Amino acid sequence: MQALDVLTNRVSCPRLEGPAPTAEQLEWMLKAAVRAPDHGALKPWRFVITQGEGLERLGQLFAEAAEAEDPDIPEARREKCLKMPLRAPMIITVVAVTQDHPKVPVDEQRISAGCAAHAITQAAYALGLGAIWRTGDMAYNPVVERGLGLAEGEEIAGFIYLGQACRNKEVPELDLDTFVTHWSD
Repeated sequence: MQALDVLTNRVSCPRLEGPAPTAEQLEWMLKAAVRAPDHGALKPWRFVITQGEGLERLGQLFAEAAEAEDPDIPEARREKCLKMPLRAPMIITVVAVTQDHPKVPVDEQRISAGCAAHAITQAAYALGLGAIWRTGDMAYNPVVERGLGLAEGEEIAGFIYLGQACRNKEVPELDLDTFVTHWSD
């Protein structure tokens, strides 16, 4: 697949099924991720791969996080949390690993981790896989952060759900003039 085709035709796939990406596909996605723009060569990212039984454990962690926020959580919310990771056969949690740096602001390091997440979704599409970048409450929950082993200066940039796309989604046409301004002196 040509690079420009990937960049202009990728769409998010919210419904994914098995099988999970192969070890070779996972390696390609991670190779793409670590080539993200990285001012200062800080490598401000790391990746937590979850699949198989780990997806059920992640659902348990999500439910625990929701219960910590609301001890009287409705059963429907708890069930939803348990099932969230089961929407795909693999999830890559992209973790922004930030540090104080004299030339590279923390926000720029977060953006770099976001670029790594984006590269994973682009590589997935190039490999014929479906992907969707999700965040939501669980991406910002301290119980989830602790459960996934995040350290000081680390935060979740997103959960990349990966698998086989259940259906082809049409690429919406967007009017570029809506997003572009030309500035000159």
